[in-house]
Amino acid sequence: MPHGFHFLHPLFLLALAPLWAFTAWLARRCARDGVWPRLVDSALLPLLRLGGAGSGRSPWPLIGAIWTLAVVALAGPSWQRQLTAAYRLPAAWVIALQLSPSMLASDVPPSRVARARFAVDDLLSAAHDARVGLVAFAGDAYTVAPLTSDVATVRNLSRALSPRLMPEHGARLAPALTAAARLLKSWAGRDRQIIVLMDAVHDPARAMQSAAQLHREGITVDVVGVGTTAGAPAPDANGGFVRGLGGNVRMTRLHPGELRRIAAAGGGEFVMLDQLAQLITDLHAAGISSLGSARAAPRVRLSSWLNDGIWLLPLIVLLAGLSARRGWV
Repeated sequence: MPHGFHFLHPLFLLALAPLWAFTAWLARRCARDGVWPRLVDSALLPLLRLGGAGSGRSPWPLIGAIWTLAVVALAGPSWQRQLTAAYRLPAAWVIALQLSPSMLASDVPPSRVARARFAVDDLLSAAHDARVGLVAFAGDAYTVAPLTSDVATVRNLSRALSPRLMPEHGARLAPALTAAARLLKSWAGRDRQIIVLMDAVHDPARAMQSAAQLHREGITVDVVGVGTTAGAPAPDANGGFVRGLGGNVRMTRLHPGELRRIAAAGGGEFVMLDQLAQLITDLHAAGISSLGSARAAPRVRLSSWLNDGIWLLPLIVLLAGLSARRGWV
């Protein structure tokens, strides 16, 4: 970052060389009177005051000075800063990531959990100044990161998550919604979102009941479906595949209808993983609708350079007025 005197828009200074060259060319041309003696009566020529033709003064040094000052003003000379308050949108997002063994399925390569972690990274990048939290769930739910503005730390924690870390298998969404709501209830803002990334739900009735209750409390539940309806062999916790009674490998498939009903109960949206960009757009729109209740961030000030080129404007106006006054040039 520059210190002391500098120009905010230094590229404007490139205009000085051609302007000075143009001024010098005009001065030389007018010094020779050009073609005016052939067009104007010799008795009237001194009254035109064209660069030494009777006036003894050339206007071009003054005009060149005006042009120079204008270019310097456009370049934005700056030597002082100002401090302004920083404002934070009253938004809080909690991302709930399912870590069941089924998330190791590879119907969305390289695996569902890998793609879900990429989606978490996209959501964190889109959070901007919203506070974010992270919950992991399978048979039970665990808070990975409480609400924080330190997105980088949440991102690093999310990259280490794997179904193999979970002590209990399953896909129980209701405990995850309870854990996420516990984080959000400490946040006073209006824009409170839970974004769930999942491929199945083993407690649909309780999950719908929890989502509906959260919606009544002002918390929106959005669901991102991870996987495909065609499905893939269901991995087990030992690196193999789950088999049925006949020894056949079981398939794990995404059931969008069930997940869509949960999102509808929570007042949110259901999108497939490849539609995450649309969900992010809608989350931003919800945040923009809350701009009127943005609050100043405590102990945070933004420092910016002032454009002091404005102080050259009175001098430019004065010189321009003198150049137009008869007898001054």
